[in-house]
Amino acid sequence: MAFRADEAAASGYEKARNYLVSRHFTPAQRELSDGALRAIVEEIGPPVDGYPTWHPLVAQHDGRNPETYPSERTGYEGLDHTRYFAHGFITCPYVDGDKVIASAQRIVCPPGVSISAERLDGPFYMDNAEPILVRCNWDRGLEANHTIPKSLAVPLMLEQELPCWRWSQRAETWETMRPYLLGEPHGSRSSLFVTQETALALKKIYLSLVESGMFGPVKMR
Repeated sequence: MAFRADEAAASGYEKARNYLVSRHFTPAQRELSDGALRAIVEEIGPPVDGYPTWHPLVAQHDGRNPETYPSERTGYEGLDHTRYFAHGFITCPYVDGDKVIASAQRIVCPPGVSISAERLDGPFYMDNAEPILVRCNWDRGLEANHTIPKSLAVPLMLEQELPCWRWSQRAETWETMRPYLLGEPHGSRSSLFVTQETALALKKIYLSLVESGMFGPVKMR
């Protein structure tokens, strides 16, 4: 089935809304929470299931073990009850909100990118949770629908993949790497993070690296 970004974004929004806008809230709380969630999505993009490994929100990980979710392995502390969006995430710990904010502010970013974190006024998840928005801020503009332009996606991907030549013994196929390089959800040629043009550029460059032999022979499955 063809990947339809609008349908994937709408489905992701309903899942995030059902999780974050608690049925235990009062009608007034639900209205406030729902409005706040819509505003956040307009600002940082649609809900997603996982990030490309080169996305600044998760790029601070062990080079031999790529990560697609924010966690302690990508430099964060205190995350709990978390939902992801294209350029940020909402986490709702009961305690340690300060730890979340401090750890997010320590994330090392490439030039032109920064990570910020702030407490949210609107209620999310549960009354006694402490909702925090962690945001990826891009100095250079994104494309339509919050997708990352080729001029940013390609160098970020290369920064992640090139160092692997030092230790890699086998090259992964594009089919294996696609969710890691395009993010989730994705189709064969695009995702909620990149357009078809950008995805094609990532594929061509990754396959050129593989064909050079720098990672070793391609894994056969």
